[in-house]
Amino acid sequence: MKFLILNGPNLNLLGQREPGVYGDESYDTLCASLSDFAAAHASTADFFQSNHEGALIDRIHTAQGVYDAIVINPGAFTHYSYALLDALKAVSIPAIEVHISNVHRREEFRHKSVTAPACVGQICGLGLYGYRAAMSYFLETGK
Repeated sequence: MKFLILNGPNLNLLGQREPGVYGDESYDTLCASLSDFAAAHASTADFFQSNHEGALIDRIHTAQGVYDAIVINPGAFTHYSYALLDALKAVSIPAIEVHISNVHRREEFRHKSVTAPACVGQICGLGLYGYRAAMSYFLETGK
């Protein structure tokens, strides 16, 4: 299985940004760990992080026919990017939305995801493990 792991704004600062919320592992450590996880399951994972909405949309558009599944942490775009929602709906690649923190235990504005309706499901509050949980779902179901 070929995974596209997408991360939105500020996720490049993992390990530095609010470690009490997001942990102390770096973005590079996350990517290496997920790459190893994919390889251990005869799969591959490509990674893309951007602080720019259009760059994420362009990456989703070019994923068609290349990837079997998308794992996406849209960051703050979760709450207002109808453009990301439309991009996810425009491709026939199943996606799972992941959030490191439990967004439902945080500020009210974080409780609503406009991108989740384009996804198979949403995982939140499991830390970085949420990415592996999403990948495991796809590996086990093939969807």
